[in-house]
Amino acid sequence: MQLYGAFNSCENTVFREKSCITGQPTNVSVPHLPLCLSLLRSKTATLTDHRIRLMNEVVSGIRIIKMYAWEKPFSALVDEVRRKEISKIMSSSYLRGLNMASFFSASKVILFITFTVHVLLGNTISASRVFVTVSLYSAVRLTVTLFFPAAVEKLSESLVSIRRIKTFLLLDEIVKHNPTLPETKTKESSVEIQDLVCYWDKSLDAPTLQRVSLTVKPGQLLAVIGPVGAGKSSLLSAILGELLPDKGVIKVHGELTYASQQPWVFPGTIRSNILFGKEMQKQKYERVLRACALKRDMELLPQGDLTIIGDRGATLSGGQKARVSLARTVYQDADVYLLDDPLSAVDAEVGRHLFEQCICGILKKSPRILVTHQLQYLEAADQILVLKEGHMVAKGTFLELQKSGLDFTSLLKSEEEDELTSALDTSQDSTLRSARSRTISQNSSRSQTSSMQSFQDISDSLPAEQVQTVAEESRSDGTIGIRLYLKYLIAGANILLLLGIILLNILAQVSYILQDWWLAYWAAKQAELNVADTINGSISHINTTQELDLTFYLSIYAGLTGATLLFGFMRSLIMFNVLVRAAQTLHNRMFNSILRTPVRFFDVNPIGRVLNRFSKDIGQLDSMLPWTFVDFIQVFLQIIGVIAVAASVIPWILIPVIPLLIAFIFLRRYFLQTSRDVKRLESTTRSPVFSHLSSSLQGLWTIRAFKAAERFQLAFDAHQDLHSGAWFLFLTTSRWFAVRLDGICAIFVTITAFGSLLIQNNTEAGSVGLALSYAVTLMGMFQWGVRQSAEVENMMTSVERVVEYTELENEAPWETEKRPPPSWPSKGQITFDQVNFSYYPDGPVVLKNMTATFRPKEKVGIVGRTGAGKSSLISALFRLAEPKGKIVVDSLQISELGLHDLRQKMSIIPQDPVLFTGTMRKNLDPFSQHSDQDLWSALEEVQLKAVVEELPGRLETVLAESGSNFSLGQRQLVCLARAILRRNRILIIDEATANVDHKTDELIQRTIREKFRECTVLTIAHRLNTIIDSDRILVMNAGQIHECDTPYTLLQNPESMFFKMVQQTGKAEAAYLLQTAKQAHLNKSQTSLSAPEGPNADGTLIIFETAL
Repeated sequence: MQLYGAFNSCENTVFREKSCITGQPTNVSVPHLPLCLSLLRSKTATLTDHRIRLMNEVVSGIRIIKMYAWEKPFSALVDEVRRKEISKIMSSSYLRGLNMASFFSASKVILFITFTVHVLLGNTISASRVFVTVSLYSAVRLTVTLFFPAAVEKLSESLVSIRRIKTFLLLDEIVKHNPTLPETKTKESSVEIQDLVCYWDKSLDAPTLQRVSLTVKPGQLLAVIGPVGAGKSSLLSAILGELLPDKGVIKVHGELTYASQQPWVFPGTIRSNILFGKEMQKQKYERVLRACALKRDMELLPQGDLTIIGDRGATLSGGQKARVSLARTVYQDADVYLLDDPLSAVDAEVGRHLFEQCICGILKKSPRILVTHQLQYLEAADQILVLKEGHMVAKGTFLELQKSGLDFTSLLKSEEEDELTSALDTSQDSTLRSARSRTISQNSSRSQTSSMQSFQDISDSLPAEQVQTVAEESRSDGTIGIRLYLKYLIAGANILLLLGIILLNILAQVSYILQDWWLAYWAAKQAELNVADTINGSISHINTTQELDLTFYLSIYAGLTGATLLFGFMRSLIMFNVLVRAAQTLHNRMFNSILRTPVRFFDVNPIGRVLNRFSKDIGQLDSMLPWTFVDFIQVFLQIIGVIAVAASVIPWILIPVIPLLIAFIFLRRYFLQTSRDVKRLESTTRSPVFSHLSSSLQGLWTIRAFKAAERFQLAFDAHQDLHSGAWFLFLTTSRWFAVRLDGICAIFVTITAFGSLLIQNNTEAGSVGLALSYAVTLMGMFQWGVRQSAEVENMMTSVERVVEYTELENEAPWETEKRPPPSWPSKGQITFDQVNFSYYPDGPVVLKNMTATFRPKEKVGIVGRTGAGKSSLISALFRLAEPKGKIVVDSLQISELGLHDLRQKMSIIPQDPVLFTGTMRKNLDPFSQHSDQDLWSALEEVQLKAVVEELPGRLETVLAESGSNFSLGQRQLVCLARAILRRNRILIIDEATANVDHKTDELIQRTIREKFRECTVLTIAHRLNTIIDSDRILVMNAGQIHECDTPYTLLQNPESMFFKMVQQTGKAEAAYLLQTAKQAHLNKSQTSLSAPEGPNADGTLIIFETAL
């Protein structure tokens, strides 16, 4: 409407012909740029999502990435996605630059075309025509060349966002069949399943569960066992309603509650995690704490159960998270309890306490379904369900299964008989192959724990000082310093280029002003000729334009217009290029800083807080800040030009301008003091939104099982409302400022107008017109420019937050001048000499004066209660924090080596196996150091070759996020294949078999014995049978070595701590462990008598660590 009004006024009141229409195509063409921007925005959004997903994986798996020394390949992976993203952003920025330059020069081009056509048609120009036209075009310039294209762009981006939201909302939803039935007259809770058939993905031939039937009545305990991928967790999912039945019937009488396999806790206090929305009942609460072995932990914590749990439970050990999750389940007072392997995360003593006091204690009157690999507890179960490949192999009591002829005990002691080993190979291969068909897709969108990174146990009876605190997100205050602007600009350009940009800005603004001044000068000269031709009060209208040198005036006018276009477009495009490059540089610096910072940073900072920097803040640097920054510079220079022109015509106008400027500076400072902090508050309140969403997605099944979805939605709404409130405050402060700026502008225009009237006899009409035209233009431009200046400073808080993360504390260098020989370590001898270790400066010492030597080829099992310092020993060896004292590996002190030189020479199979988005090849060999034959050989040795061969792209198949399309056991085997490929002399196994069945455990242990006979292997496990045949057992307690000897020798001493640990496993298991230790002792004695001594006898150290 404004555009139509301007052209209509121009045509009817100024020129009275169609010459003004010739300039319309210039304005009409401008709004088409945002349509191209929307297409680029859609492509950019996809790449941004990909980058954020990668960042989520990196942050979640940072501990493993550091231990594998995989920072460089992950940096390359993120850089590749970022380069694609930044190329789209750069294209978008260039289009924005064209749009911005159009705002600057479009009205000048229109005026040039209009006046050129006008004079070429034989007409004259006058001051009235010139400056009315300039004023009309200037009035619509902001709308047509800036606001309208911006509106089209935002509308297009909104449509892209709406389409993305629509796509998400139209995804398949879980149609809860709600197996819970109304209360019966008898009010007895139970679970009944008849001929259940379920599919995670119907495109796969084999169903996940096939014809499963069971009944669990009040007071009964059903134990579900089976190998990896057998469908145990899927059975619980079906009962929960997460996995819909294809055939069969599920009937649940009563309320359900559920404890997940990998424990889920959410940010908040320990008490809030246990209560989970229920009212606090002191006696009941204390009873649950005792049953779940949490009482002593709460007593030793500094704030008891009010201690804050960090994101992903970072402040708790793995055992504590498992017990908190179990306590939450028990406290709910449900009717039916579904327990997915809660005993694997704790040691034997605590596991027995949980089984006796909790599962068979306070829950004994309720129906319980327990998935477990702890077969020593099966005899206490009322029923046992054996699953294999989704089939129900057997069902009955412990005695019934023994009498049925089923080789039931082989699941417990498969290593006793050699013939079972060969059977294991065949069954394991077929199990994994069929497991793949069931699990390859089932968890890709449903897995609740795929991205969770468990932390090593600190202590089941955690000392108070060992609990980490969650750091509050830092928020700067005060003004944005000039140093921050310099850091931002220098990140995108060098000093010479910045000086060139300043020169371009000056030239662009000078040519802009000179073009209007030249029109005024031309109109003044034409007026002088018209006055000279006035005779006797009448004007003789001859074609006076011909008396002027039209070619000269048009050439100068054309040259100035061309200069305005050239400098304007060059300035915008170069500035956008520099600012987007600055965003790229700062992103890369922040990512590199994240990769190089110690793991302590991730323990105390939630994922949402880190991702907030990489999503919202980097998004500001990518798009909004460059546009706002360039716009502010451009408008600011035009404001300076307006004031300069007005002052040149009416010099005394500077007198009222000075107090107005003082008022403006005061208002701006007053405004920024509030808006800047409100903007920082808005950025800070956004992090809890991300953290809550991330945490909720990780615990989605638990939330649904507890029927807490509405409560979590309300909590999300509360976080979102807090953020929206901060954002609304930010918007209202801008409106407050705008109203006051309008007042200042109105005063300035009024002074200019009345000042022109007062001195009309001494001033040319053209100059007065130019001054008034600019002053009117100033009305909209001044408010917009000052608002943009405030926006720039507010958006610089994002730069401030990004720069903060670029300056994080760094680990030791990845490489140093002292490089170890390529063959190091050749023996694998490790010596600890007076080693003290803590995870952060001034933190509690978790390893105290540790002195030990592990000889080459020695197999050492390290055991101890949770928190005894076993995992800390591994952290010290990998230098996840810098230990004090000396750790020497094959005569080289590790503190003198680069971290990559050290970590690449050690392999680890983690407790929580981590796979990353990317091909199977990259997950096995990110540095491309091995041939396809090596990769296939490693996969074959861990019984995964058949599984990978069935994948669509085989080694080139892209895995889902966190490898969630593989089962937990399969992911463990992939990690074992990685270790085989690395062929290092030192291997660490960090409780790698805690969540797998005994046959898979046996496969892993047998492969380790065969493939790593010459290597150093450190294993942290809860199963004593994995370390009972070690050369020596090292028992740790409170960060110190308590005892150390051969397993058989320690078991001969009833006072030894190791003997007591073995007794905690039960009489049958203890007798078996004693027999195994004795046999291993005899075998090694015979071997040592026949083995040659000398230099060829050296080899690799193997340390097995078991948490008890």
